[in-house]
Amino acid sequence: MVMSMTGYGSNTFSIDGTDITIEIRSVNSRYLDIVTKMPRYFHEYELEMKKVIQRSLSRGRIEVYITVIGQPLTDKILLADWQLMDEYAEVLKKINHRYNMKDDISLSMFLNNEEFISIAEKDKTIRSLPTKLLQELNQIVKQVVESRKSEGRYLHKDMEERVTKLKNMLLLIEERQNVMHEQYKERIKQRIEASIDNEIETDQRILIQEIALLAEKGDIAEEITRLNSHIEHFHQMLNNKTQPIGRNLEFITQEMHREINTVGSKSVDTKLSECVVHVKSEIEKLKEQIQNVE
Repeated sequence: MVMSMTGYGSNTFSIDGTDITIEIRSVNSRYLDIVTKMPRYFHEYELEMKKVIQRSLSRGRIEVYITVIGQPLTDKILLADWQLMDEYAEVLKKINHRYNMKDDISLSMFLNNEEFISIAEKDKTIRSLPTKLLQELNQIVKQVVESRKSEGRYLHKDMEERVTKLKNMLLLIEERQNVMHEQYKERIKQRIEASIDNEIETDQRILIQEIALLAEKGDIAEEITRLNSHIEHFHQMLNNKTQPIGRNLEFITQEMHREINTVGSKSVDTKLSECVVHVKSEIEKLKEQIQNVE
């Protein structure tokens, strides 16, 4: 089954007067890459959140955003460093006494210095949050999966059409094989006639080797057979319903590209070479689509 790596899902739920929105965006990536952007309060749940995602998605860059509106999930408190302030006040007294100064210690001396008084956040204890968070996340992941399946159906249709084009193009190439064989025979004949007419002394063994090489070069039957096999394998993988297929399809198109390159290198026929160019173009388009497949 073809599943795209492009998908989206989101939802907002409320808990203790706080609205929490979870949004997931999925885009192309060679591997599974989960990126979270959320308030510090949720960091302790990040590992469990990733496990939920990994159960349903195996490839793609997964971006998870969490935003909070309403009552904050933390309480702000003031922290005073009493020991440091005591030491500070003691030093000021000694300075006043040593230099006969009359300035008193003022409250502003401490309030204006963050080293003495700072603001900190204390997490609220909301016992139901972890369970609710993971439940909502699981539902949103299902939305992403459905979104990716919907896009995958389009990719499947497009690739099926391109596979059909490839099959038809290979039929044309096979038809041109006989023409190309005749052309190679003519070239071999010309080589032999040139050696005889010009009364050139030719090493028979070398001549036979060259003829054999030309004959072998003109034979593309094996490449066509392997190409047909790769195309059939590609088609089977498109309809595989049990596992992600993106990497397998990548490998198959690489093999298809290698075989058609060999056919092109052997061709001395203009029409056959044109067919090779069209086949390469369709394979490249398949490779582009596969970049979107999980």
